[in-house]
Formats: sequence, structure tokens, C-alpha cells
Amino acid sequence: MQTMGLKMADGRMFSGDYPTDSAGVVFNETAIQAMGLKNPVGKTVKLWGVSSHIIGVVKDFHYESLYKRVGPLFIAYRKNTDNIVVRLKAGAEKQTIARLAALYAAYNPGLPFDYQFLDGDYQALYASEERVALLSRYFAAIAILVSCLGLFGLAAFNAQKRQKEVSIRKVVGASIKNLVFLLSKEFLILVCLAALIAVPVGWWATSQWLGTFAYQASVNPLIFVLTVFLMLGITFIIVGYQAFKAALTNPVKSLRSE
Repeated sequence: MQTMGLKMADGRMFSGDYPTDSAGVVFNETAIQAMGLKNPVGKTVKLWGVSSHIIGVVKDFHYESLYKRVGPLFIAYRKNTDNIVVRLKAGAEKQTIARLAALYAAYNPGLPFDYQFLDGDYQALYASEERVALLSRYFAAIAILVSCLGLFGLAAFNAQKRQKEVSIRKVVGASIKNLVFLLSKEFLILVCLAALIAVPVGWWATSQWLGTFAYQASVNPLIFVLTVFLMLGITFIIVGYQAFKAALTNPVKSLRSE
């Protein structure tokens, strides 16, 4: 338990100073609550018909996926085990594993030395989430790129279509600022309408996904606010560029062509 960094809520961990620990057991807090025990240290319980005395209560820790709540757990002391947990010093993993392999071969000649990293085991529990996150990033990037290209073309077409109107307004005294706002206003309104549809759907989908975990994090509304402002900013930059370009066009050339 020292190797894993577990903390005790009551009592003590196993120790070689106490020979009777071979018949001892350590429960986690959830197990003690499930059994309804008060002052559990020192009490005797039966595990599969074998009497064991409680020497300590370890604080709850996760030993499964976060999709599940921490369940009741007991830790018993056994001299013989198929697995040994070793804490490695950072930066010396290869050398330490080589020494462990040599030690293993000295006591188990001819048997393969099989090992795995605990962080890798936990990472494997969320492999599907990592794949979804990676694909989401790629698809989001592609969607943003395609949307920007479409918006750029639509803005250019709209500016070209309304070039005569822009020229007339410029002749009668409209400022470049007013012309840019005039050509950008419709697109910004459409983006706001799209945000009114997308934000509730995104909020609902995120809440549903977080609801699959036993320990849920609340959805931060700031994420959606920043997303909407980013959408408006990108739209204004793309549309504003075309609008600014149309507003700077010499009205004489545009009206003459008409």
C-alpha cells in the first residue's frame, strides 16, 4: 500500500513487525459503510469462512474505470502472489526493468518475464474516449475549414451582387464603416440563429455524455460563450474582408459598368 501511495483513514497498514497480520485484513471506507461497522479496527470478520481481524481502513481509491463508483474492497496479506507491484524511479525505467528481469530469471528460470505499466492499464480504460476525441478534433477542423471556404465564397458573391448598391451609398455619403456593417449584418444574424440552435443541442449532448460517468463534472457555460464569440469573430473577419474590399472599390467604375 505504501508503494501505491494509499492513505489510511483508520488503523495501520500491514507490517512485518506483526506476525498476526497474516490473518489481518484492511477494508476501504465504502466497505466499512456497507457493513455498518463503527470503530472497525480490531473487530473480527469472516471471509469465505475464514476469520480475519481488521487492522485498518484505507481511504477510498479508484481501482476501476471512472464510469463506476468506488465499490467495497478488502485487502488481505498473502505470502504467495502472482503479481508484484514495483514503483520505478523516473528516468531509470529501462535499467530498473533490466534488473527486475535478471532477478526474476534467477528465481524462475525458463519462465517469461511479463510486466506492464499501471498508467497504461488505466489509459486503456479510456481508449474509446481518446479515439472519439481525436476523430472529433479532425472532423471539427475539416468542418470549420469547409464552412470558412463556403462563407468566403458566399460573402464574395454577395459583395459582388450588391456592388452597385454599395457604390450608390458611397456616393451619397455612406462611410466605409457603415458599408462594412451593412454587408456583414445579414451573415452575423444567421450565425446568431445557428448558435441559438447549436448551443442547446451541444449542451444536451455534453450533459448526456458526462452522465455516463459515476462522478460527473458540470458543463462550463463559458465554453459555449467563447465558441459563439469565436464563430462571430471568424464570420466578421471573412465577411468583413469582402465587405471592406467592396467598400474601397471606386464607385465610378462600378456605376459605369452598370
